[in-house]
Amino acid sequence: MEGRRAVFPSPFCRPPPTFPPPLLSLSLSLSLSLLFLSLVDQGMRETWKKCTAFYSAFSSLRSLLRCHWAMVRKKGTLILCGAFLFVAWNALLLLFLWGRPPIGRLGEGGGAEPGAGEDWAAGKGKRGGASGLAGEVIRLAEEVESELETQKKLLKQIQSHRSIWELRKDVGKIETEDIKDKKDELKEPQQVPQLPVLDENKALPKKVPAPVVTSPPPDTKQDKILNDEKQSSENKVGLTDSSPQTVIPILVIACDRVTVKRSLDKLIQYRPSVELHPIIVSQDCGHADTARVIGSYGSQVTHISQPDLADIPVRPDHRKFQGYYKIARHYRWALNQVFNTFSYSTVVIVEDDLEVAPDFFEYFRALYPILRSDPTLWCISAWNDNGRDGLVDPGKADLLYRTDFFPGLGWMLLKEVWAELEPKWPKAFWDDWMRHPEQRKDRSCIRPEISRTITFGRKGVSLGQFFDQYLRYIKLNTEFVPFTKQDLSYLVRERYDETFVKEVYSAPLVKVEDLQQGGSLKGAGPFRVQYSSRDSFKVLARNLGVMDDLKSGVPRAGYRGVVSFLSRGRRIYLAPPEGWTKYDTSWS
Repeated sequence: MEGRRAVFPSPFCRPPPTFPPPLLSLSLSLSLSLLFLSLVDQGMRETWKKCTAFYSAFSSLRSLLRCHWAMVRKKGTLILCGAFLFVAWNALLLLFLWGRPPIGRLGEGGGAEPGAGEDWAAGKGKRGGASGLAGEVIRLAEEVESELETQKKLLKQIQSHRSIWELRKDVGKIETEDIKDKKDELKEPQQVPQLPVLDENKALPKKVPAPVVTSPPPDTKQDKILNDEKQSSENKVGLTDSSPQTVIPILVIACDRVTVKRSLDKLIQYRPSVELHPIIVSQDCGHADTARVIGSYGSQVTHISQPDLADIPVRPDHRKFQGYYKIARHYRWALNQVFNTFSYSTVVIVEDDLEVAPDFFEYFRALYPILRSDPTLWCISAWNDNGRDGLVDPGKADLLYRTDFFPGLGWMLLKEVWAELEPKWPKAFWDDWMRHPEQRKDRSCIRPEISRTITFGRKGVSLGQFFDQYLRYIKLNTEFVPFTKQDLSYLVRERYDETFVKEVYSAPLVKVEDLQQGGSLKGAGPFRVQYSSRDSFKVLARNLGVMDDLKSGVPRAGYRGVVSFLSRGRRIYLAPPEGWTKYDTSWS
């Protein structure tokens, strides 16, 4: 047997030093003897050569069975089942061959197929029948060889997956042990971590995650009320805390002002993080001196240049407005760069003639979650159009408002809003276009009581319009307000409107004469002055020192038609009659 193993080795495994079952050896011997006698009797040497392949196939079968036998001895139940199926299949095949009729009777009605014996006897005689028998044997041998190849592949797959099965078995044992250990730990009493006691207006430190406590459903009405209050408190924190990973870039719109250095110096001075607040300077005009100033900051800023510097074709009466057309083109290109090329989700836009306050970055970081969560908001602005010294309360630097008027001059925009605006972006006068009802869609912005930006650029396309009369007197906040630690959920529309309307229309109604010097009015307010038409608003606004222009019926800094400001130290609400519902777009 050792000599035979050397002549017919297995192609994929080393045979073990064991003998195959005796019944299989007897079956193989008898089958081969019958085949040999029939072939010698017919004298078919060519067929003998083909049957040699049949013998090789059976030898491979024996080697396969030896491999099965070795694997059964070494491995588990899964391999034993596979080997059993293999042996059963080949045993049935041999029994099928064993049970065939004697070779000498083939051709006398015992053909391999119904009617085959009649065809052979009539057309080919006995010699023809013998030839058909040889062909049938060869066909069966080829089928057996094909089956053996298939079984060989299956065994190779079993061997290749053996290590994976063993690994899974080990992992399953480990998981079972871990589950057992956890069950043992649960039996021990758990200690509830003690939460730090916080003041009413303080927030949890961002870097210290609050413990998660799983509590059962409330059993009493009092428990349910406490849980509702806790959930409400968590929602407030979610609206005011900006994720530390939120990147809020600053886009500086520049052209030919070398004084952009003043703006960049303040931005870099107050910037709390280079990673969270990258500064992108987008330059139009191709002004070389301005480009050198921007380039002097090196890696502290990213300098990009608007490539199209050509004049824009305009109608004859708009030639003097060529600058406004170029600004609109520049804004569109720059915002596409921020959102589509740099792939930021939000941006704060400032121009090259704006100086920012110390808490400029804190202001926008705190209000970003409000802008993201409230669909009735579409921008956050650092600007108060009526933010002149004397019209604002210097003791309320943390006071914030909703406004229906788009302020600009340092404002935050979301990528989703830009995707809405960009396809219809105007060719000129983009800021007034933003104030149209078709763009605003009854959405509001957030503005501060005291501006977080001021403009120092009298030179520009507006040729100093409003600068000498209003803009140069805007008060810049100098006190750092920790907005990210405050609860700003009062700015959400549902809460804000209820409180705001109640406060405005509960204020005593007075005449403008009572507010002027020499009037008999006493107290710090608030007081309400009422207007009923476009003209009456303009007259009252001029008398009280606030801006009197309207855009699509909306007054500057107004909300629900109400403009809030200080006059001689008193809080004044310049308001329409109670029951206001919408703006009159003809008031423009």
